[in-house]
Amino acid sequence: MIKHRIAAWAFVWITLGAAFNAFGQQGRPDPATLLAAQREAMQRLAIMDGVWRGAAWTVLPSGERHNITQTERIGPFLDGSVKVIEGRGYDPDSKVTFNAFGTISYNSATRAYTLHSYAQGQVGDFALTPTADGYVWEIPAGAMTIRYTAVIKDGAWREVGDRIMTGKEPVRFFEMNLKRVGDTDWPRAGAVSQK
Repeated sequence: MIKHRIAAWAFVWITLGAAFNAFGQQGRPDPATLLAAQREAMQRLAIMDGVWRGAAWTVLPSGERHNITQTERIGPFLDGSVKVIEGRGYDPDSKVTFNAFGTISYNSATRAYTLHSYAQGQVGDFALTPTADGYVWEIPAGAMTIRYTAVIKDGAWREVGDRIMTGKEPVRFFEMNLKRVGDTDWPRAGAVSQK
């Protein structure tokens, strides 16, 4: 009797396992279709590609306004399905006082863009929403939201950062005004060859 029960349970588990495996393979999206959807979605942000430079300022915790020269280099990666970004802020004496790295990607299943960012020892994933002439992305910070809003057109990129709290006026703490200064083959250039 026990042998029959064990055999019956084994049969059930094998049958269920085969069914789930078959379902999983049938339900798996085609990688070429996923990549095509990602490339198409990332075209909305192609205006960011290139090398940028200009003036920027931020308000330090002390309340002092800190002025820098901000640079950005941005390019497509993985056949255009991901955007790679590096930002650097320089003091007047050419010292790098701000350095950030990020990627922007699109998830075709959720139809959402994500900015994955590394900056000043912090790491995070943030929702990014393309607009008609730029984008908006936000950092939830408890009762406050940090919102960055960018407008990019005619070779100019203006981005502002505001602290937003319910029932209060937004407080501007960041602004950059960049000009596009050229193309870049970064990050695609320099790949290791087959031989």
